[in-house]
Amino acid sequence: MESQYLALLMFVALLAGIMTGFPVFAVLMGVGLVFGFLFWGPMVLDQMVSRAFWVMMSDSLPAVPLFLFMGYILERAKIIDKLFDVLLIVFGAFRGSLLITTIVVNTIFAAAVGIVGAPVTVMGLLALPPMLRRAYDKSLATGAILASGTLGILIPPSIYLIFYGPIANLSIARLFAAAFIPGFLFSGLYLAYVSIRCYFQPHLGPALPKEERAVPIGRLLWLLLIRLAPVAFLVLAVLGSILFGVAAPTEAAAVGGVGAIVLSIATRNFRWAYLKESVLMTMRTSSMILLLLVGASLFTGAFLALGGGNLIKETLLGLPIGTLGIVAIMLAVICVLGMFLDGFGIMFIFVPVLSPVLPSFGIDPIWFAILFNLALQTGFLSPPFAISIFFLKAVSPPEVLLTDIYKGVIPFIVLQIIGIALCVFFPKIILILPSLIYR
Repeated sequence: MESQYLALLMFVALLAGIMTGFPVFAVLMGVGLVFGFLFWGPMVLDQMVSRAFWVMMSDSLPAVPLFLFMGYILERAKIIDKLFDVLLIVFGAFRGSLLITTIVVNTIFAAAVGIVGAPVTVMGLLALPPMLRRAYDKSLATGAILASGTLGILIPPSIYLIFYGPIANLSIARLFAAAFIPGFLFSGLYLAYVSIRCYFQPHLGPALPKEERAVPIGRLLWLLLIRLAPVAFLVLAVLGSILFGVAAPTEAAAVGGVGAIVLSIATRNFRWAYLKESVLMTMRTSSMILLLLVGASLFTGAFLALGGGNLIKETLLGLPIGTLGIVAIMLAVICVLGMFLDGFGIMFIFVPVLSPVLPSFGIDPIWFAILFNLALQTGFLSPPFAISIFFLKAVSPPEVLLTDIYKGVIPFIVLQIIGIALCVFFPKIILILPSLIYR
């Protein structure tokens, strides 16, 4: 059997292994070892060790646990909760004020956490119960939480972008710059949708009662200053130092972690228990991600050695659909896989395979990187198996049914498709900021 067909069998074996319920990292390592043995023989063990060292020697990897720690501290110290309370008063006079506040806070939260699970879970606990008490539409409420809660895939300091950079040999700072406008574009699409629907259908999301937002303007400005300004300053300082070359991602992430602790102390929200929980959560999440990365590295190493990359390139070159058609196929595959697989697993498997192919089609790698992450975000929202849906269902009150969540997320998937189409047909949405900063 030709080696290229063995490469195709690797994906069949991978899907079969995942369907059996084994951990994804174990399946990746197992399939990589078996098929690597068929190609390299016993030398596959040397390859496994060398690729693991190669992965772990990346200068960018220490930024991952540090950014995670920063986000977990902000979450555990209830800083996001207090920010939600004050922004709810700010937007209280608008119809759908709870929905608007949820999207705004999740956008800020995404810039502090960089992952998906925490924002969806926190806002499911924080925002969903008051929405239900005020008779908000359950589907619209859950859809808004899910869509805005997955912005952490895209908005810097996205952990996904931090990993994408070294895998595809791209600058993390450029990826961060490219992701800003699309991230806020999608947040704006969500805000416009919920605002328009609630304006014309007030029963879906009533405004906050006047007595609940009756706060003197001076008091409100003070609350905004002490609750929003420090978080915004911390996030902008950390990301700004990366974008303008003042600090490397790891250095900026370390400052962010320390800054989060200082912020929690300054706002009198620091607890030793919170620090312990944040450290443990950081260790667990980082270990899971890094195990996936090592497993995927072994898998893709064997896949490329067997000629799988050339097979994909030849297949795509043979399709009579043009560059945009090929991009559409790639993104569609990522969206579908995102319904079933962990986003990091998808990235670690496909980015090393697809990145070498992009120059053959004249595709800008930075542009494609952001589209890739947008497709991942769409997969995280798509029923019936999207992981973020089950995150939200796990913390929702009993009256919120899975069908309510499925129904609510569909309009936001349509918004995702519209947003992706805008980024495809107007590449400057993605590329203009990197071109301005890095001339």
